[in-house]
Amino acid sequence: MKTRTLLFAFIVSSTMLRADDKPAPNPMIDYTGFLENANQVQKVREQHRITEEAFIRMSAEPNTIILDARSSEKFLMLHVKGAKHLSLPDTTAEELAKVIPDKTTRILIYCNNNFDDEPRAFPSKVIRASLNLYTFNTLYSYGYRNVYELGPFVNIHKTILPFEGTLVSSGELTTAQTAISN
Repeated sequence: MKTRTLLFAFIVSSTMLRADDKPAPNPMIDYTGFLENANQVQKVREQHRITEEAFIRMSAEPNTIILDARSSEKFLMLHVKGAKHLSLPDTTAEELAKVIPDKTTRILIYCNNNFDDEPRAFPSKVIRASLNLYTFNTLYSYGYRNVYELGPFVNIHKTILPFEGTLVSSGELTTAQTAISN
């Protein structure tokens, strides 16, 4: 029994990382660079948060796209009218170039945490994990500097932003804008 216990202890201790063990470096992950980028983005982002009215006005101007970085499922369910879709986990230089070939294009972003009262399409995230934060940082990391973020938290049924998707086409959702359009 004593031999078995010692053997078990040896196996367990040999497979556990010791405090002085360091994982092998990964040249494809740069946490320090991420933090530096986030500090730069924080300054820009505060100047690039806009109202609903500005979002609508800017979206109609040339060389501007609306980008929705949520999952395909949530995008199909409901999105700001005219938005282009690229799920954040699928974002690479190649995929971004397909959706936004010109890095000077004005990009308008929004996320789940901009909208209240539609948890199916816009489930709230923990505020420190808001998709807008990651999307802005990601776009900035890839060299897109003309990014603007919808600033307010608005009720989905009262917003003046136009929406489209299966919830609108099925009549399951009416927003202030879809009520005006009908």
